[in-house]
Parts: sequence; C-alpha cells; structure tokens
Amino acid sequence: MAATKPPKPKPLLQDADKPVRSRPRKPRNPAQPNLPLDPMPDRIDPCLALLKPKPPKGPQWAFEVKWDGYGLAVHIEPTGIRILTRDGHDWTHRFPAIQQAALWLPVGTAILDGEAVVLDEKGRSGFGLLQQSLGGRGGKKRSSDAIFIAFDLLYFDGHDLRKSELDVRRHLLEDLVPAGEQGDIRLSEEIVADGDQLLTSACEHGLEGIIAKRRDAPYRSGRLGDWLKIKCVQSDSFVIVGYERSTVARAGIGRLLLAARKGNDLVYVGGVGTGFSERSAAELREQMDRLIIAKPAVDTGRKRNAVFIDPKLVAEVEYRAWTHDGKLWHASYKRLRNEQDNAAVYEIE
Repeated sequence: MAATKPPKPKPLLQDADKPVRSRPRKPRNPAQPNLPLDPMPDRIDPCLALLKPKPPKGPQWAFEVKWDGYGLAVHIEPTGIRILTRDGHDWTHRFPAIQQAALWLPVGTAILDGEAVVLDEKGRSGFGLLQQSLGGRGGKKRSSDAIFIAFDLLYFDGHDLRKSELDVRRHLLEDLVPAGEQGDIRLSEEIVADGDQLLTSACEHGLEGIIAKRRDAPYRSGRLGDWLKIKCVQSDSFVIVGYERSTVARAGIGRLLLAARKGNDLVYVGGVGTGFSERSAAELREQMDRLIIAKPAVDTGRKRNAVFIDPKLVAEVEYRAWTHDGKLWHASYKRLRNEQDNAAVYEIE
C-alpha cells in the first residue's frame, strides 16, 4: 500500500518582506441577514431614584453624588444629536456646549442618561445656577455654562443595554466618558465608601445628598427602587393649592398652601412662609394669579385672606419632619418645579 504524503504545511507568511493581506472581500449576499442590531429607541422613560431616609447596606450597592440639575437624555443618532428632558421635550438648542461635546464622543449611536448642571466655584451643582443660566423659570435662553454629568448608558453602537446589569453599562460608559475628564460631558464617578460615611461627608461639603444603585439591576423606567436617593435635608414636591395674602411679605405672599397626593385625591399638608427671594416670590405671584379659582380644590380649614388656585403648580419644599396631625414642620420654600422635571408629588400612604 502506497504511503500517503502528509499535507504540506501552509506558511503563515508567504514572503517575510511582503505584508499580510486578507482575501479580497466578496460582496455580501443580500439573502443573508445582517448581525442583529437593536432598533434605536426614539425616547426612553427615565429610571428615577426612590427617596429613602438612610443609605442601604451591602456590596450590591454602588454610590454616587446626587447632582442638582435637570435630568436629560443625550441621543447620539446617525442624523445628529438630540437632547431630551425627562418628559420628552427636545431641548437640544438650549445646551449648545453639551451638543458639541456629544458630537465629539467616539461612538456611532448612543443614548446617555444624566443631568445637566452648572457648577459653583467649589464644583458643587446648584439648581438655581442652572435655572439662572437658562433665563429663569419659563426662560428660553441657551445655556453655554451647563455641562452634562453622565451616569448611565442605555444604548451603544446598535445595542440596547437596558437588560444588561448596571456594572456592565457602567463599564462601557467609562470607556466612552473616562473618569476625571473635565469637558462639557463628564462622568458621575462611582465612590467606593460606606454609605453612611459618604452621606455625612456629602452633607459636610454642602452637597444635596447621595444616590445608591443596585449593581445587578437592569435599567427599568420609573421609580421602582433599583436606584435610591438619600438627601442631606428632607425635601419633597407638593402641589400649591393657594396662598395667604400679606401686606408685609415679599410679593404679598404670606404663606403658600400645599397639598400632597393620597390615592387620586389631594390632601392639605400645611403651608410654607419662608425661603422666598424677591425674585422667586414675584415669579410665584405672577404664575399663581393666572390660576385663581373661587372654591378651594382641597379643604384647607378656615383661612383668613386666602386666595385659592387651580392645583397645577408644584413646589419643592425642604422640611425637618411631619407633625402628629400630618402637617409639614419647619418648612422652607426651595423652588418651583418645571413641567420638564416630571416631579413626583409627595404621596401619603
């Protein structure tokens, strides 16, 4: 029987001095499908942080600073950049610096979740600074001072990442927006620390609070508890149902009358008479006087000099605690919430 010749070994390089070349590409057979790519969502409802009195424990939680600004989604699309508010308003034209920075990111398509902020000289975000840079409440100015703090990546180069764990999404985000960079799009860095110590430190530095996120959680729209916020001072959003007139107070507002939600109803939770500046009081008065109604929307008890309004405005209020009869204690007015904030009005259980 004749011996078979062993197959000739194929040399890895034909000639040492010739560059290696791959075979010329054949045109793709149109009958063959492309690699599956996920369609890019037009808009994603945001994941929102649930308010808790103290930080959670355990290695499954990652911590970040709580930023005080506008929640935004930056869409990097084949046709250009879109910057959307939480409730889907297109505000691309209002953040030119963020739009330009997004164009420079090394990615074809992406959706970044984050917050537009304006920082003070100590690097702290202040909502008032952001609102001022946009021309005040209801203003239409463009803000070139605002930067975008990115804290999540929901879509990346043709792939929907919402089902991936936070750790996976963060890993890809950190490749796209490296830690420590000081451009107009920056990373909200994870802080490795004990939650209680981090909260204490955040409060000492005059920050608003901290955010805790479950490392193993997918990205789910709504306020479902995958993300938690822990604030240095308690603050919540309440519906304004009227105000008490005053001859001495700013813009004639003695006290705002506030309500919280209970199921489908509104319930009176007391008033707030401090925390107004001349400007915020004048702005409030102007907004409220457009909404005056004859009968109160909720029972506020007997009130002298009260003016009742259609419950359409939402105020953020800081307070120390609740009284035994369900009223806010030591309340101070912080700001009027914009529709674009998608503010969750306080719910009484």
